[in-house]
Amino acid sequence: MDKETIEIRWHGRAGQGVVTAAVTLADVISKEEGLYVQAFPEFGAEKRGAPILAFNRISKKPIRSHSQVYYPDIVVVTDPSLLGMVDVTSGAKEDAIFLINTKFDIDLIRKKLSLERKKIYSLDAYTIAENELGKAIPNVPMVSALVKITGLMDLDKFKKNIEVSLGKKLRPEIVEKNMRTIDKAVEEVKEG
Repeated sequence: MDKETIEIRWHGRAGQGVVTAAVTLADVISKEEGLYVQAFPEFGAEKRGAPILAFNRISKKPIRSHSQVYYPDIVVVTDPSLLGMVDVTSGAKEDAIFLINTKFDIDLIRKKLSLERKKIYSLDAYTIAENELGKAIPNVPMVSALVKITGLMDLDKFKKNIEVSLGKKLRPEIVEKNMRTIDKAVEEVKEG
């Protein structure tokens, strides 16, 4: 991790595991020596399917800020239908990285969102999750792709940590299926 603090903003829909993704990332990263982590959502009275936000802060120093992330270093979009509906670029830093769950052409997304010089990565997390889990829940593939593209931690250590994290709340056969989504996500995420 090059920067002292990295701020991540997650865009998704209620019921799709966006908050779980941020919490899982925090749980896994918190095992790293010398890093401090936060994960929290922003919701009101949203119904299933409504746009929501979740946030992470990862820092080399204790984190004193508890406000939402207004100027993200990384923007993760877990539902591509939000791209024309919500301003996912709002406040993104000049060198921000975008990770988008999509099958769409990245060049078209780049033009539509005016992201000329930004790094954009894409992953078809819905298909990966559907194939391995039988449900299009993109959280674990998106967290995995995020760790791969940012190098937040060693991938082998990440896999061990996430297996423990998932094992706290899921049956062993579901953990095993999620582990396969990790391998697929790491293999398939690409820069656009």
